[in-house]
Amino acid sequence: MPTVSIGMPTYNCERYIAQSLESLLAQTYTDFELVISDNASTDGTEDVCRKYAQLDSRIRYIRRTENIGGPGNFRYVFSQCSGKYHKWSTADDYWDTTFVAKSVAVLDADPGVVLCYPKTRLIDVSGNKLADYDDNLDLRDESPRVRFFELLDRIGLCNAHLGMIRRSAMLQTSLITAEHASDVYFLAVLALYGKFALLPEQLFFRRFHEQSSSWDRKNLEHQKKYYDPTGKTARGMHTWRKYRHLMGGAWGAPIGIGEKLGITRRLSRTFLWERRQLATELAALARSR
Repeated sequence: MPTVSIGMPTYNCERYIAQSLESLLAQTYTDFELVISDNASTDGTEDVCRKYAQLDSRIRYIRRTENIGGPGNFRYVFSQCSGKYHKWSTADDYWDTTFVAKSVAVLDADPGVVLCYPKTRLIDVSGNKLADYDDNLDLRDESPRVRFFELLDRIGLCNAHLGMIRRSAMLQTSLITAEHASDVYFLAVLALYGKFALLPEQLFFRRFHEQSSSWDRKNLEHQKKYYDPTGKTARGMHTWRKYRHLMGGAWGAPIGIGEKLGITRRLSRTFLWERRQLATELAALARSR
């Protein structure tokens, strides 16, 4: 069993995936498996992946016959991995060659850290720098409750879920689910299991382009194609789902009762603040039946 698993969920990334794979295969830390789950791509992604799989025995390529959506593919590729440490890696972004080594060193040195990730450089379609981005999510407080709300209060772009994570902690969560912002809720719940460590260098290069899931968050059709292209999953009730995810994660975590009650009190207050939106979602559900 390799120490590190890198799971790459991909869909129609022919233009970018070679650079992403090259950055991973060139890592200075070499004890890893790289599992690619192709979500029924319709471009040349398959050909590129199979070429690389033939060149490097660490790569395992899986082609799905049906597009199960972005979150579904994240969960699926995780299920196909086995490493002590897990890293999701998107096929249109790339990494500095030292990232895996530096993040593994942090996790090995401190069992209390469950996630290690670097600062981010935002790039355009051609790889040109747009900006350096600091997630400000170095969460080291001893209190799980404090880490939980620091994550929710501070997070902007959701980059940290692509860091190096302890698999044992991930298995205690719901992972990323088919609901808007579920990657944020996954991170909030994960913070209840341990600390987040931020590497102080720009080692992650995140590409913004029109096909990326985060390109236009207000475009409902764009988001639907990413989250649920088959239309099989019931949509709506996003605010209700958020509280179910966060509250359920808190009460299922191995933390003290005082921490759980503190989280419940604060979430209850925000639940009341959002009562109009909650009522609107209930009314919409009633009309649809």
